[in-house]
Amino acid sequence: MSSMKNGRRFGQSGYIALLAVLIMGAASMATALALLTTGTDNQRSTLVTQQSAQARSLATACAEEALQQMHDNTAFTGTNTLTLGQGGCSYTVTNPGGSSRTIVTTGTVGNVVRKLSLSATIGASSISIVSWQETS
Repeated sequence: MSSMKNGRRFGQSGYIALLAVLIMGAASMATALALLTTGTDNQRSTLVTQQSAQARSLATACAEEALQQMHDNTAFTGTNTLTLGQGGCSYTVTNPGGSSRTIVTTGTVGNVVRKLSLSATIGASSISIVSWQETS
């Protein structure tokens, strides 16, 4: 009879060991999924940060292009679009009066959009930037 008791105990120990392995496996799987999710979120965040910097650079490039157009033709007003690298930008130059000019630029990369607004004054031989700021 003592062998029966030992057999039952061994069977119960086997179930307990199997249950422990299953619980540890589930915990390991949950940890792995959490790490994968965190990694994916970090990768998306990094991509958006890179696209934001690229879009800002494109908006700046369009602002500089608009300033060059104003330098070449002091009466210039209008709109233009440029495609550069992974995105594009556009600018609009308006004349609110006299020698003042307003430049609004938009840089776009993917779904990220960055905008700049500039005010400038055209002098006899130079262009003075009165303000240069990012807008929403």
